[in-house]
Amino acid sequence: MITQDFRSYTLAAPEYDEIAEEYDQLFRALDVASSGDEAVAAVQAWDALRRRLSTWNSLVNIRFHQDTRNDEYKRARAYCDELEPKLTNLAVAMKRRLKASPHRDALVRRFGTQVFQLWDCDIAAFDPAIEDDLVREAKLQTEYTSLLASPRFDFMGEKLTLSEITKFSEFADREVRHAAARARWGWFNESQQPLDDIFDQLVRLRQQMAEKLGYENFIAVGYERMHRVDYDQTHVERFRAEVRDRVVPLATEIRERQAAQLSIDRLMAWDESVHDLAGNPRPQGDHDWMVQRAEQMFADIGAGMDEFFEKMSAAELMDLKSREGKAGGGFCDVLPDFGMPFIYANFNGTRKDVEVFTHEMGHAFQVYSSLHQPLLDYFFPTTESCEIHSMGLEFLTWPQMELFFGDDAARFRRLHLTESMLFLPYGVAVDHFQHLVYAAPNASPDERAAMWQEMERTYLPWLDWGDLAHPASGRRWQAQIHIFSAPFYYIDYTLALTCALQLWVRASENRDTALADYVQLCRRGGEAPFRELVESTGLKSPFDDDCLEQTVRMARRELGL
Repeated sequence: MITQDFRSYTLAAPEYDEIAEEYDQLFRALDVASSGDEAVAAVQAWDALRRRLSTWNSLVNIRFHQDTRNDEYKRARAYCDELEPKLTNLAVAMKRRLKASPHRDALVRRFGTQVFQLWDCDIAAFDPAIEDDLVREAKLQTEYTSLLASPRFDFMGEKLTLSEITKFSEFADREVRHAAARARWGWFNESQQPLDDIFDQLVRLRQQMAEKLGYENFIAVGYERMHRVDYDQTHVERFRAEVRDRVVPLATEIRERQAAQLSIDRLMAWDESVHDLAGNPRPQGDHDWMVQRAEQMFADIGAGMDEFFEKMSAAELMDLKSREGKAGGGFCDVLPDFGMPFIYANFNGTRKDVEVFTHEMGHAFQVYSSLHQPLLDYFFPTTESCEIHSMGLEFLTWPQMELFFGDDAARFRRLHLTESMLFLPYGVAVDHFQHLVYAAPNASPDERAAMWQEMERTYLPWLDWGDLAHPASGRRWQAQIHIFSAPFYYIDYTLALTCALQLWVRASENRDTALADYVQLCRRGGEAPFRELVESTGLKSPFDDDCLEQTVRMARRELGL
């Protein structure tokens, strides 16, 4: 457990030969186990090893994101990328033994059935034949992360990172928004060739791995990697169609009203982030001020979040400021042997800082609440369940938004709901695009761009890029980190948002009940698959026929449409 602050925390890199020897001992212990108790003990010893390795992996990942220019961190990342497939091979070998164990019934009684479903996915998505391919995939992902951390913009008298320049997308002055968009997308246009090349190599490499694993294409492998055990591609296709038919018309109305509120004839891409002439509400202080307000927010909420946030602050487990060399994006990771999670973001002075912060804190509180679970596999649930915790907390903190926005809090809440509904079509567009890409792995970069343009026509029909050549060419998706680094991780946000909106409705009726349900869901971690977790909280599955219909109806009512 935690004994120091994160900045001084270190962990020696594992040596493969030593880890392989530990695995040999675990294999022997399991093979000679004469009872269920002995088999359980072998699993517990293995889990202790996995927690140590997971902590090291997370530490390497966090440090590299914090400073992509640091040579020590880059070397550690490269070593981790080389070692990880070998460690995966050892772990999968253990999972195969557990699957065939004569003591499997005892293991199920102790650890439940869900973990065996997760292990089945891991077995299906790995073979020693793809070890070198996995190393190459990781290196390409690192190359993409480093590339997006590299640009610097001289704009409005400031030197800005890619994350920081996006704050001008919410600027009240339309000409400034347009200029910022030209600068940002201009860099992507200049970087088109390396971005096209990196992704083309990733797609072809993933197809190669799929074929080695015996699949027609990477789609099935992607689903196995994402541990989707209680729904399949058919469910996802049906959900996308529901969003297209039910949410896109609402989103189109929102965009039409937005243009009227901004007093412009046609809404352009650089107008989309601003919803009225006053400009979007902004937090009324800087990073340090926001962290202080967050302490008050969690003290007001209670439910264990107050104590948790104090620990996060005391141990320096939040890196929220944008700076040169820092990778973009935001995430939450967990350090099992440190006994705490870590959250990462890039504040840029917009209202999204509050959304990203509460989002990542939702992840962090969930995994902190799940550290009592018996296996590392259950610390986080599968990703679509994870995003209920993050998006759910965004909505459950609505009553505290005056702390950050003062008199603009009501405008923030309305904007948050508006953007949530607008996100659903974009989220399914990203997912549908990936299905098209991996169904045609030999397509050219220009053909992939045409696929994305089809997605915009289907799900984002109002979108007008004007003179922004790069996104107009069908390459807006190149700014979406998940498409490069976590294939098929995106429909998860839309499924979870559909559930989080139900929590929002429940909180409006009985806040205490909604909060108690949320905390209980967090404590369950990943001990059950997505649909079971959703239903155990009394929420409707996004795959239910009437789920989106109800969501759209309540959003229309709230937004006055």
